[in-house]
Formats: sequence, structure tokens, C-alpha cells
Amino acid sequence: MPTIFEIFGLRFFFYSDEHLPIHVHIEYGGNDAKVEIATRKVVQNRGLKPRELKKATQLIEMYEQEIIKAWHDYFDKE
Repeated sequence: MPTIFEIFGLRFFFYSDEHLPIHVHIEYGGNDAKVEIATRKVVQNRGLKPRELKKATQLIEMYEQEIIKAWHDYFDKE
């Protein structure tokens, strides 16, 4: 589970066997969610509160290029 970054207790990561579209998992307080980067669509939410999701999507917007770069650096090794 490569961690991209952690801010305000929100951990942004992806699993090593991921697939397109580019997305990120967010973990906070034992709960987690999955958000597509391009659309900011919450694909899955397991327990994150609305304010936590809002903060996560704001951070995704702020760090979009870093997330995309981390994805490509990890998955485009071939």
C-alpha cells in the first residue's frame, strides 16, 4: 500500500494492484473511502463523515498533480 502523503490525519494511498481510472484511497480514523481523481467522484465510502470527505476532496484538488505523478511513477515501471 504505497502512501502518497498524509495531511491532517488523512492518509492518501493506493494499492499495489490498482487499475484505471486513476484514483486514491483515503483512510482516517479506521474508516476509508475511494475517490476518482479526474472527477472527484467518491466511488466508495466506508465510514468517513461528510466533512472528512470534503477535506479529502479539497486536498485531492490541491495535490492532483502529485497524486497523478505518484500513480504513474509506481504503475508505469514496465
